[in-house]
Amino acid sequence: MLLSYAPDITTTHPTLVTAVIRADRITATADVSSRLPPLEAAARRRLDTGQISEFPEIRAWRHAFSVMGLKPTQYRCAAESLLRRLEKSGNLPSIHPLVDLCNHVSISLAVPIAVFDLTHIASALTVRPAEGSEHYLAFNGETEQPEPGEVIFADNAGEAHARRWTNRQSARSAIRETSSDVLIVAEALHDDAHDSLSMLLTMLTTAIRETWGSHMEGELILEGERQSVPGTPHRLLE
Repeated sequence: MLLSYAPDITTTHPTLVTAVIRADRITATADVSSRLPPLEAAARRRLDTGQISEFPEIRAWRHAFSVMGLKPTQYRCAAESLLRRLEKSGNLPSIHPLVDLCNHVSISLAVPIAVFDLTHIASALTVRPAEGSEHYLAFNGETEQPEPGEVIFADNAGEAHARRWTNRQSARSAIRETSSDVLIVAEALHDDAHDSLSMLLTMLTTAIRETWGSHMEGELILEGERQSVPGTPHRLLE
């Protein structure tokens, strides 16, 4: 099991649904450019319908951040940050083919997606409250320590690979040119989260298989319990 949740996370957030995909054979030379415009167009259509803060998906994450004691206008889930960047600047930056793909799926569904390089993760990830002793590598090169009780993605070595749950990933396990074996995690809390993440699983597993020829395992986790999704690839990496 590469991803699990502490019991108090699923108890406090009972509507949580998570999509997890593990894939190999990822390269930085793949071309996903033809897949991005339809996803961006879907996001723009939603932006034309109303305020980002009123999207059900974003509203649910804002509520979760409030429950965690965070100001939703100061700390935003990754999907909201991407949508606001798209609305303000008109486009998203190109980082890596897989990251670009996931970012565009994220804005199309208003669901935060994290992409981790498994080479830099010790064994597995647990979404749990921080103890305060964990280390987080910021993208500016500085090492931070999450506050005790802050929700983090922690590995078995005490490294925090994301802070404030879906707010900010770590540079330690960020996708880079040499990344090959990856873990993709999408999380949602809104009423139709199961349908949204089932769609997300289909979109991403199809795109990744067709682009990289990856072996994949895809699952939904409902309130912390693993449940396989019919019709998605389930082949374990060899």
